[in-house]
Amino acid sequence: MPINSSILLTSMDERGVMTLTLNRPDAFNAMSEALLEALQASITQMSEDPNLRVVVIQANGKAFCAGHDLKEMRAQPSDAYYRDLFARCSQVMMGLQNLPVPVIAKVHGLATAAGCQLVAQCDLAVSSDNATFAVSGVNFGLFCATPSVALTRNLSRKAAFEMLATGAFISAAQAVDKGLLNYAVSLDELDNKVAEMVNTILQKPRVALAMGKALFYRQLESSMGAAYEDATTTMACNMMDACALEGVQAFIDKRKPNW
Repeated sequence: MPINSSILLTSMDERGVMTLTLNRPDAFNAMSEALLEALQASITQMSEDPNLRVVVIQANGKAFCAGHDLKEMRAQPSDAYYRDLFARCSQVMMGLQNLPVPVIAKVHGLATAAGCQLVAQCDLAVSSDNATFAVSGVNFGLFCATPSVALTRNLSRKAAFEMLATGAFISAAQAVDKGLLNYAVSLDELDNKVAEMVNTILQKPRVALAMGKALFYRQLESSMGAAYEDATTTMACNMMDACALEGVQAFIDKRKPNW
């Protein structure tokens, strides 16, 4: 059963598509402690759901996510508090990566700091063409260190460091060029583009995507030799799965696979 709260709305349809909607529109969906807690609870529950196929993260209001709640952060200035806060945020980000299904960011409006991190952390990302992105903490004297982890794994080093060091905003078109987004479309087309991506994913076997996603991220952190060794084992295991055997046979027989 999806977890619902006033600040995070969740809904899973009969296909196994879970939609998480950030719902702090008056605060530009800033990541308060309560929102992080709700996200973590949902991630924990989703990780145990065998019917889950795709996750879409979107937001209500004018913005996707304006990053951490600065008012909350400023109210409790202690090293222990900040370490715990950023550790919990990092746990949420890693939780999204560790889910066995693709996670898609559906972005409109602005996505700044930890909000930009959230976009970068998702496996796929589509935005409206009027969306803007920044890791702007440096403008307030706070280098966006934790967002830099996801950002540097999406953008080239110099493009990522330019964003981190200047705090400057980039457009949706620039975000596509730099590798932060897969697509930027008109706001009117955003729903359709994400639905198209979801429908394409749903046509693929869950087990293949789960094995592939896990391998994709593991090998990024490995040497080339270790990555090929891991990929070889993963592909052999995948090939022995019933879905792959049926898929290959269907290709040979020139028919659609019976999944």
